[in-house]
Amino acid sequence: MSELAVNVEELCVMYGSVRAVDGLCFKVKRGEIYGLLGPNGAGKTSTLKVLAGILEPNHGKVEIFGKPISDEVEVKRLIGYVPEETVLLESLTPREFFEFIASVRGLSGEISIRLSRLVSAFELIEYFDSPIATLSMGTKRKVAVIAALLHEPPLLILDEPLIGLDARSSRILKELIVHHVSKGGAVVFSTHIMEVAEKVCHRVGIINKGKLVGEGTVNELRQLIREAESSLEDIFLKVTQQEVGIRELIAALEEK
Repeated sequence: MSELAVNVEELCVMYGSVRAVDGLCFKVKRGEIYGLLGPNGAGKTSTLKVLAGILEPNHGKVEIFGKPISDEVEVKRLIGYVPEETVLLESLTPREFFEFIASVRGLSGEISIRLSRLVSAFELIEYFDSPIATLSMGTKRKVAVIAALLHEPPLLILDEPLIGLDARSSRILKELIVHHVSKGGAVVFSTHIMEVAEKVCHRVGIINKGKLVGEGTVNELRQLIREAESSLEDIFLKVTQQEVGIRELIAALEEK
């Protein structure tokens, strides 16, 4: 299997006349957590949907472990995807949903051991036979995360995966991500939580209006903006040109 988990070249995604992703290029290696950051509407979710084979790009080259995303069956075997908006078969229970996932993916009976461990880790046991429609947003999120991890895919594509998760489940997921790449897997991770990105990601790519405006380790990005003590949040605001006027806005809001 290719050492390059993700290869994106000149990716373009159009919605009518709107160019949501505009010539995006980046690579992710095995053993790497790559954070994809950007303001709302920057093109992050569109990019991740292309990687997951859900959205067809208008232009560009996208490969998963050397295989083109047009090879849908093989690519879907290689990835686990948690979308930003949790979409599940809500008439099913989590047990039935996981059985369905196992059947579609052709998983063997050994999967029951991994499933029981994941269900226990994310404290889903008491909801295992409740209709998904009756579950809270956070519990549905746990179901989506487990479904993505169930077949032990080499590439995890996670779009705001911590949304709705409690502190314990968030910690477990972050630890699982780190363990996953330690075994040679790869992760593309989108989040608005800068502290999480700074602690978890090996490299980050910052996109704005569909274009890559900064990429590298946090230290490399600090060198890019020539501010050695900047946090990832500071870097993000600067390279996406969102820091302008923030102090003035806060001052105006604080006026009595």
